[in-house]
Amino acid sequence: MSTHPTPQPAPRSRPRPAAPPLRGCRVTSDRAVRTLATAARVLRQLSHDARTVALLLLIPVVLITLLRYVFDGSPRVFDAIGASLLGIFPLITMFLVTSIATLRERTSGTLERLLAMPLGKGDLIAGYALAFGAVAIVQSLLATALSVWALGLDVTGSPWLLLLVALLDALLGTALGLFVSAFAASEFQAVQFMPAVIFPQILLCGLFIARDRMAPVLEAISNALPMSYAVDGMNEVLRHTDITGDFVRDVLIVAGCALLVLALGAATLRRRTA
Repeated sequence: MSTHPTPQPAPRSRPRPAAPPLRGCRVTSDRAVRTLATAARVLRQLSHDARTVALLLLIPVVLITLLRYVFDGSPRVFDAIGASLLGIFPLITMFLVTSIATLRERTSGTLERLLAMPLGKGDLIAGYALAFGAVAIVQSLLATALSVWALGLDVTGSPWLLLLVALLDALLGTALGLFVSAFAASEFQAVQFMPAVIFPQILLCGLFIARDRMAPVLEAISNALPMSYAVDGMNEVLRHTDITGDFVRDVLIVAGCALLVLALGAATLRRRTA
């Protein structure tokens, strides 16, 4: 009889459970999905509103064309102010449409229903900004292409830089519209914010007179307004072949102002109109 012990089988190693996904990544993914869903919903609504689409895409084109033929006998005047207005017109139209559309969402109760779901104010504002930003890209492409290649706007720098500034101006108008909509109780009040928010910037942005030739108080106010840097950026493209330091500064200021106003819009957004 053998005295050797019977060999025992080696214990099987249990498979380690899979590591749970990182919470931060999951939250970020969920927020991205909610933001994209909001943007898609806004774009679907816009696609069913032909008048709003026409206002967003065609009005800047019509205004630029009208301006070109107003100064038909003075093409240098069109070259001098056409680039500036190429940034101002998209800002105005995006401000109007965004402020009214956001207010309509709140007065109809849609905004309250959306915020009752797991949808944060930041996600909602980001979705709106993304949707109107996509529209702003098309708007800026149409207006810039028409001005440079059809209406003969003489630009020393790259037309793509002109497009970049026009796009940032449109995004700034979107951010301003989202922000002021929180303080309006009706669509009429939303329109009333335009003389208070947009018109002073048009008068002080350097379109009519150089900002350094203004009264010191007005020049100081102009230096604090984002449209002034939008016009300065357009003028830099108009005069210089290369990207200048002033152009980079102007672009960063306009982009920073747009992000700041979007953050303020998320902080002041209300579920419904009182």
